[in-house]
Parts: sequence; structure tokens; C-alpha cells
Amino acid sequence: MINVLLGIMIPFIGTTLGSALVFFMKNTLNYRLEKFFLGIAGGVMISASIWSLLLPAIDWSEGLGIPVWLPSTIGLVVGFLLLLIINAVTGKLQKNGENDLSKTKDKSIMIFAVTLHNIPEGLAVGVALAVAYFNATSFSAMSALMLSIGIAIQNFPEGAIVSMPLKSCGMSKGKSFMYGVLSGAVEPIAGIIAFFITGFVSSILPFVLSFAAGAMIFVVISELIPESQEGGQGNIASIGFAFGFILMMVLDIALG
Repeated sequence: MINVLLGIMIPFIGTTLGSALVFFMKNTLNYRLEKFFLGIAGGVMISASIWSLLLPAIDWSEGLGIPVWLPSTIGLVVGFLLLLIINAVTGKLQKNGENDLSKTKDKSIMIFAVTLHNIPEGLAVGVALAVAYFNATSFSAMSALMLSIGIAIQNFPEGAIVSMPLKSCGMSKGKSFMYGVLSGAVEPIAGIIAFFITGFVSSILPFVLSFAAGAMIFVVISELIPESQEGGQGNIASIGFAFGFILMMVLDIALG
């Protein structure tokens, strides 16, 4: 059981370490560097939506007795619509806020999306560990552990893209780090729940995975891309996007 708890906590450690990069930041980011990081954040989130969420959702759908595309389609639409509603509501509030406060509120939607993304990843780790622990299939404990480590490495840049933009908006390093850590705290909670109710979680996991993907894609389209392209330096942001996408794709494929 200790190994199970360790496996569940490993992805959270990855998020925490990524969030800790905020302590190495200067008080403000260089303008070009800020655009580059916005591009990286968008690339990481789109890549994670495809390789970490949508493709696994399709794989998990194969044994449900329904068309494999249906859970992903439903999840994407619901995730996109939910974030559309949230964005519309918070957008009205932001118009009346001060400049720095408004920028911080803009980032809140991204934090929400990354947090949503961490929930199905935690569920996936919990299911994998449960299958290995109870010997339901030939899925080995080593395979479950490698899945946990792979997600932890993927979570490292995700922790950074939550905490570092908040610091650049004027939030203290301690609070920025805390929000980054909290975005990943849902992952071990979801993992523990999934471990004990594996059968039920397995049936809804494709919907949850694609739901998180829809939320993340919406954030990239509505927040990150427009912000990265405004005020010039759009090419730097585009290079950052390509870098973030490729980095996340390579990590996901190489680490399974």
C-alpha cells in the first residue's frame, strides 16, 4: 500500500517542483520572454489536450460498447461550453477591475483549466495502480509506476505555467507558488478516489479526459493566443508555442 501512495503522490511532486521555479524569477519578466512563455503555455496545453487527454480517452472508450468517438465528442463539447460560460461571466467582472487585478483574473481561467486537466490524470494513475495492485489484469506495478513518473514529468512545465504568469502580474512569489501547488493538489485526491472505485471511474474516464481537453483548448484559444499576439512579438510567441507543443508531445510519447 505504501507503493500505491507513493505512485499517487509522484505526479503532485512534479507539479510542485514546476511551481517552485517562480522563486528563481526576477520581479518582472522581460517583455519578449513573457510572450515566449505565453506561447510555451499554449503549446503545452494543446499538446497535453491531444496526447494526454483525447487519445487516452479514445483508448479507454473501446470497451464501453459505444462508438469510440462519442465520449470524446461529448466531453469536448461540455468542457468547451462550460469554459465559454465562465469566461463570459468573469469577462464582465474584469472590465471594472484595475489593470494588474484584471490580468490576474485573466490567469484564473487558465488555472481552472490546468486544475481540471489534473483531475483525470489523477484518476488515470489511480485506476492503473488499482489494476496492478489487485491483479485484475497483466498490467504490472512497474507499468503503473512509469505512468505516474511520466505524468509527473509532464506536470513540471504545467506547474510553472500556473505560478510564473501570476508572479508577472504582481502576485508575491509565495502566493504564486501556492496557487501552482494547489492546481496539482487535486491529482492525488482523484487518484485515491479512483483507486478504491476503479470499476466506476473506468467507465466515465473517457468523458472526464475529453472534458478537461475541451476546457484547456478553450483557454488557449480565448486567452493565451490573443494575449501572446497583442502588442507585437507575435513570432516569438509562435516559436514558444511550437517549442511547448513539441516538448509535451515528446515527453508524453517517450514516457507513455
